[in-house]
Amino acid sequence: MKRSTLSHSLLNIILVFTESALTLLLRLDPELRKAAYPLAKQGTVICLRLYLPHVEIFATFSYKGVLLDANLPVGRSEPDVIINAYSIQVLSALTSHDSETTEKLQMRGELIQVQLVKQFITQLGLGSLIQGILKKFKGGNAKQKPSADELEEKKNNYKLRIAEQQTQINTLTIKNREFETTVKELQSRQKTLTIITIASVIMAIVAVITLLMN
Repeated sequence: MKRSTLSHSLLNIILVFTESALTLLLRLDPELRKAAYPLAKQGTVICLRLYLPHVEIFATFSYKGVLLDANLPVGRSEPDVIINAYSIQVLSALTSHDSETTEKLQMRGELIQVQLVKQFITQLGLGSLIQGILKKFKGGNAKQKPSADELEEKKNNYKLRIAEQQTQINTLTIKNREFETTVKELQSRQKTLTIITIASVIMAIVAVITLLMN
C-alpha cells in the first residue's frame, strides 16, 4: 500500500513538471500553439496508456494549455483519442520532430482527431523547448552582427541624412541672411521716415510761427 502511494505521488510530480514544460513550450513556440489550437477548440482529451512501466495519463487540451492528470476529467465518460505505446516509443516521439516515429504510435479515435494529435506530437519535440529558452533569454538579447551589405547600406543612409541636413542648414543660412537684409532695409527706411517726419514737424512749426508774427 505504501509502495502504491509512493508511485502515485511520483507520477503526480512528473505530471506537474511535464505540464509546466508544455505550458512554457506553448508560450515560446507559435507553431506549436497553432497545432494545439484545434485540439483546444474541441476540448480534446487524450488517454496515454504506457507500458514499461504501466501508466495511464489523461491530457486535456484547453485555451489555457494542456492539463495532465492520472484520472479522466470530470464530465467525460471516455477520451477522444487513445494512445497505446511503450514508454520509450512515446519518449522518442516527444524528443524529436520525426513524423515516422509518431506514426508508429498506436492511436484510436476519430480520424481527424488522430491526425490533429499526430501533428501536435510531431511539432512538439522537447528540443524546441531548449532552443526556445536559449533564444528568449540569450539569443533574443544578443544583437546579431550586421553583414557587410547591411553596414554599407547603413553608411549610405547616414551619408544621405548628412547631405539632407547640410542642405537644410544651407537653406536656413540663406533665409537668415535674407531676413537680416530685410531687417536692415526696414531699419533704414524707418530712420529716413523719422528724419522726414521731424523735418516736416519743424517746418510746420516755423510756418505757424511766421503766420502768427505777420
